[in-house]
Amino acid sequence: MLQLKKDLKMKKTGYIFLFLLLIALGVFLYYYLPERDGAFKPTSSMVSHKIEDTELAFADVVKAVSPSVVNISVTRTITTNEEDLFELFIPRGNGEQPPSWSEQSYGSGVIVSSDGYIITNNHVIEDAEVIRVTLPDKRSFQGKLIGADPKTDLAIIKIEARGLPVAPWGNSDDLKVGEFVLAIGNPFGLSNTVTLGIVSAKGRANVGIADYEDFIQTDAAINPGNSGGPLVNIRGEIVGINTAIFSRSGGYQGIGFAVPSNMAKTVFEQLIKAGRIKRGWIGVNIQDITPELARKFSYDRLEGVLINGIVKESPAEKAGLKKGDIITQYNGRDVIDVGSFRNSVASTPHGKKVKIRLFRNGAYKETEILVAEQVFFSQEKRRYSLPMPEKKDVLSGMDVFELSKDMAKQLGLGPDAYGVAIARIETGSSADRAGLRRGDVIEEIEHKPIRSIEDFKQTLSKIKTEDILLFINRGGKRFYVVIK
Repeated sequence: MLQLKKDLKMKKTGYIFLFLLLIALGVFLYYYLPERDGAFKPTSSMVSHKIEDTELAFADVVKAVSPSVVNISVTRTITTNEEDLFELFIPRGNGEQPPSWSEQSYGSGVIVSSDGYIITNNHVIEDAEVIRVTLPDKRSFQGKLIGADPKTDLAIIKIEARGLPVAPWGNSDDLKVGEFVLAIGNPFGLSNTVTLGIVSAKGRANVGIADYEDFIQTDAAINPGNSGGPLVNIRGEIVGINTAIFSRSGGYQGIGFAVPSNMAKTVFEQLIKAGRIKRGWIGVNIQDITPELARKFSYDRLEGVLINGIVKESPAEKAGLKKGDIITQYNGRDVIDVGSFRNSVASTPHGKKVKIRLFRNGAYKETEILVAEQVFFSQEKRRYSLPMPEKKDVLSGMDVFELSKDMAKQLGLGPDAYGVAIARIETGSSADRAGLRRGDVIEEIEHKPIRSIEDFKQTLSKIKTEDILLFINRGGKRFYVVIK
């Protein structure tokens, strides 16, 4: 009997132990094993540790970079030549100067050299009479402009100081879409403001901000005053220089643009060493490939650039490039579009030979080209007016007239210009939808030169296709366009 009681007691203890074991197993399965969607269900302590680690990482980046981000105050004089209502009744006297006033604006910059070199945007310091740089420790210095490059909207200024905190350069080519970035600057004059976001896109061009565009797009909040400040990665490296925002209100709307650090570093080094930017040049006018153009040139891709003009005695002409060629590779890299190709050529040292791959008349060919240094000549912008000629009923919705030497001069064209000029374009017509304008000169139709109204009529009468390839001269700039 005693033994039986002992056995029952042991069984009861075993059941209790088994019950407790099952409860413990259930708790373990609930908290630590993967759920059906493959994710772990974390405990509150696990969550808090991860958040704390992330917070500390961002805080460390800000602590390291912020001392190198400066406030730039610029004073410039604004002069107006316009008469106001008061001056209509009491005009200015002879020799009296037009009204002017001082304007002060603010921007940001980042120290990239311990001896006082600072990079910022050109539009921050443009036309500045006085540049004042204030460090985060409240020290203030007068800044000296070392050099500027309006084509990338970058500028270098210097202050007389030593042992300054420096933000290190990063490699913008390694930056990935979706990567965390921080924008640091002085929006609306609020010094050392930090915003967090991601890289939304890379290689943004045709934004209309600068001549050479390869922008990093980010949703890190950028506002007026952030211009010239750094965009940094989670390692505290400069990956971009904040330059502009896309906004309908004037404030942050989730789209900001930064100059890539690799481009900014190249500009910085050239301005410091040579005081100017040396860019490569091969002497071609180019345009992007559209589906319509690809079909007309029997080309089965949309990557590449179409040559619509060759500068005489340029490297391109000497290398045998021709109008109508499509450049598909440059210096061993695929050509995507006009923006990327222009940047690639500009960044090539002059005097270097590079290989170019072309598509011409249905076949690919390779050639070498010797890159020259880019030299710009100013060209006066001319205004012109066009007489309305008698209607000729050619190409529905568009009237043209034969180009004379006098009219070519008014249109800003050279003495050798030829073709028929557009005098009228009907709103909503095919020509209008294709982007043609009054004053454009048609030099070719389907690769056939047009030198007179008779050429124009005869060529059009022989065309049986639903779309027409035109070669246009617009104020000296030539390009192809397809009219459906």
